Amino acid sequence: MTTLTDQKHPFDAAGDTAPHRRTTLQTLLRLYPYARPALPRLSLGMLAALLAALVALAIPQVLQRLVDGALSRQDSAEIWSAVIVILGLGVLEAVLIALRRWFVLGPGTHIEARMRNALYARLQDLPVAFHDRWPSGQLLSRAVSDLNQIRRWISFGLVLLVVNLVTIVIGAVILVSMNWVLGVIFLVCSVPLWIVGYLFEEKYSVVARRSQDQAGDLATAVEESVHGIRVLKAFGRGSFALKNFSAQAESLRGTEIEKARAIAGIWLWLLLVPDVAFALCLVAGVWLAGQGELTVGGLVAFFATATVLRWPVESIGFLLSMTFDTRTATDRFFDVLDAPNTITDPENPATIDHPRGRLAFEGVHFRYPDSPARFPDLLDGVDLVLEPGETMALVGLTGSGKSTLTALTTRLYDVTAGAVTLDGVDVRALGREELRRHLAMAFEDATLFSASVRDNVLLGRPEWAERSGDADAALEEALQVAQAGFVHDLPQGVDTLVGEEGLSLSGGQRQRLALARAVAAKPAVLVLDDPLSALDVDTESLVEAALRDVLASTTALVVAHRPSTVMLADRVALLENGRITAVGRHSDLLHRSEHYKFVISSLEDEERRESARKEVTL
Repeated sequence: MTTLTDQKHPFDAAGDTAPHRRTTLQTLLRLYPYARPALPRLSLGMLAALLAALVALAIPQVLQRLVDGALSRQDSAEIWSAVIVILGLGVLEAVLIALRRWFVLGPGTHIEARMRNALYARLQDLPVAFHDRWPSGQLLSRAVSDLNQIRRWISFGLVLLVVNLVTIVIGAVILVSMNWVLGVIFLVCSVPLWIVGYLFEEKYSVVARRSQDQAGDLATAVEESVHGIRVLKAFGRGSFALKNFSAQAESLRGTEIEKARAIAGIWLWLLLVPDVAFALCLVAGVWLAGQGELTVGGLVAFFATATVLRWPVESIGFLLSMTFDTRTATDRFFDVLDAPNTITDPENPATIDHPRGRLAFEGVHFRYPDSPARFPDLLDGVDLVLEPGETMALVGLTGSGKSTLTALTTRLYDVTAGAVTLDGVDVRALGREELRRHLAMAFEDATLFSASVRDNVLLGRPEWAERSGDADAALEEALQVAQAGFVHDLPQGVDTLVGEEGLSLSGGQRQRLALARAVAAKPAVLVLDDPLSALDVDTESLVEAALRDVLASTTALVVAHRPSTVMLADRVALLENGRITAVGRHSDLLHRSEHYKFVISSLEDEERRESARKEVTL
């Protein structure tokens, strides 16, 4: 099964999103705008952690005085004083560690929230073409697991990485000052760690990116299976879905094992090198003590200091892997934020104060961004004018571009050439929010949200988010037009939650609520992309009768897949080979256009087959 990482995408398996590959530091510095408000508390957390490390490094110095002084003189008062000092230093270290946690935990959650809000806002702003190319699981994994990884690194990994590196440097200086021979041995033995760390980054970054991309693929597979569970069950293809899922899960497992091997490799060096250094220092230290060049207390203090440094040295392994995981998560986050937005608001948007509803397509060309160059434009010079208050039916064979043409009206896509105008103003000159206030759409694939019936129907009227008399009146009017009175029989009426994507309702019920949503928006232009396909004939006739009253004062472009829908229109436009080849009344086109007769005949045949299927079902 082809997965995201097997296909051509705006990023590759190594995470490159630019012509040149950013370094880990350059990538992580891109988090600065989101982390800046939290820097004071993060800095205090680092300071607390650094003071805790310095307190830990101070304890061996007290031990040296204790061994060389109080213990050698058997001075009980001095011994107890040293014990109390060591106890106090231990308590102070614990308090500082607790302060570090208190300082850094809260800010990390705020950073994650800001980044998640920015990601969601960007997803809302990016064009439909972006969402056509990106699997939802990839976006979900970025919004959840990747941002969670970044939060944990900022709150924990970054603080400890900085503090432990500083602690190692300070500790190394202390070791050299205590005895330069032992200090040099310790430092020379640490050189392999830096070489291994550099090589680890080169290998681990690639594997980490592949792992996170495969996790996104797996999330997509789960989401598709859950959403398509009815289809899988109806066709008995659960085992097929499981086989594909298992293959993807196995691929991810293999990548995770590769990650684990890389981490195990660096852990081998991080555990082996300090042990070798300890052994060499022990041999040298005992010899120096025997020669009188190092006191017993000094030897104890040296190894106590080296023991304190052991944790910072060993922690570098998982802190590096955590850092490189975060670098990958950051790359994936900015994959979305850096995605180009080709549909934006103009710098000085035009306005239409009192829209009349004249909609015109002027020499419109369109081709999808990923369409091969050898293919002709899907729309190849469409010219069509809808006068204010006119209802125009759009008909054509399957794949002729009817739905694409309707999507151009609200700038779900932008024309490749030509223009779509509203009251003589190019829709690209209007702000998107204003444009979509004047035009409303109802789609064949009716999508509802996990909210109440009321919220779904009034989605296009945000000013009516709060319950009011006007909102209730508009809601009831829209429900009546869409013949959606069934909502009053739901457990909580219009306040009933419809469930995820409205799947608790039938297809016809969802379509009626989607139509009610478009009607409630009170647009100047109403665009209907075959919104009645799931309705039975009787309900459809009632909806069409109610729509005639609504459409009497509203300009409407209706994509028709049924002859009965065509009858709703004042005029009919025939889309053929990417162009409008005929416009007129239904009866006139039947007489003068052979292709129109063929299209209508095809629609009638399909309607008869659909009716037969429903009768068999009943």
